[in-house]
Amino acid sequence: MKPEIVMKSLNIVGSQSTPTIFCNADSGVMTMQGDSYPENSFEFFSEIISWVEQFLQHATLPLQLELRLIYMNTSSVKAMMDIFDLLEAAHEQGRSVSVCWYYDPENERVVELAEEFKEDCSFTFNIEPHDETMD
Repeated sequence: MKPEIVMKSLNIVGSQSTPTIFCNADSGVMTMQGDSYPENSFEFFSEIISWVEQFLQHATLPLQLELRLIYMNTSSVKAMMDIFDLLEAAHEQGRSVSVCWYYDPENERVVELAEEFKEDCSFTFNIEPHDETMD
């Protein structure tokens, strides 16, 4: 018999160059908010990607990403693509996964980026203007 894996939540406090990230193992909701241009994106996102892999492998809850990202550098975009690839693979295996990307209506670049990501995803991917009262 395999020992049951207990998923832990992941909480990363944001900085000027990294987003605040909270991965809630109890609800299956993962939030990212802020700018993302860490010095080493691979290192920064490796723990997050590992958490997503573990969650999809061991938890039965749906996984929902709520994004409020303002700016992402190229290597952060690559890391986000890796996360979306994991979600896509899980979706193809029947897992319930979704993304809701909230954006500032005055930031057209983020909308374009979100739409580019959405084109490659067959799971539920909503892009919505955020309400100023959410912050």
